[in-house]
Amino acid sequence: SSNYRPINEISLETAPLSVAAGNLSEDRALERVKTCSWWPNWKNNVAEYCQTCDRCQKANRATGKKFGMMIQIQELKSPLEIVHMDWVTALPPGGDRSYNACLVLVDRYRKTLLFLPSQEDQTAMNTDIMICNKVISHPGLFQNILSDRDPKLTSALWTNLHNLFGTTLSFSAAYHPQTDGLAERMIQTL
Repeated sequence: SSNYRPINEISLETAPLSVAAGNLSEDRALERVKTCSWWPNWKNNVAEYCQTCDRCQKANRATGKKFGMMIQIQELKSPLEIVHMDWVTALPPGGDRSYNACLVLVDRYRKTLLFLPSQEDQTAMNTDIMICNKVISHPGLFQNILSDRDPKLTSALWTNLHNLFGTTLSFSAAYHPQTDGLAERMIQTL
């Protein structure tokens, strides 16, 4: 008869999803049902319920992609495997070319520092030339360069050149300077 309803319908409409419980979003509804009930295909039932529930539809939901997991930088086996790179800018002009910035390179394995005087408005091409003349000619090619998302270091020219070199480019997540912490710490010391 029509007086009997499946337990899953009753579970969805009672305590875990009630107005008193907040009825905030599909993710929270899944968590709440998981703590007190189980039936075959329960996750799909909760998702369907939330898609037809007015209160669930009005709840705040993330509209973009879910963030990926942060990964830890791998263990190193040799020098120049990973080089941290960052700029110090807004320095007082100095030197014969009126340098007002400094490119900081830190070898993660040996903690070796290299400071290259430069200019704030330096292009990706000029940065490549500077690195080829001052760095690559004497210790060798880098296997991986870890840096922030500076436009010079994300440009097509920079990316293509390092693809030719066989260098992997790694970038820190936005607003996570701790990823490139070694270079950031050296800049503080400078």
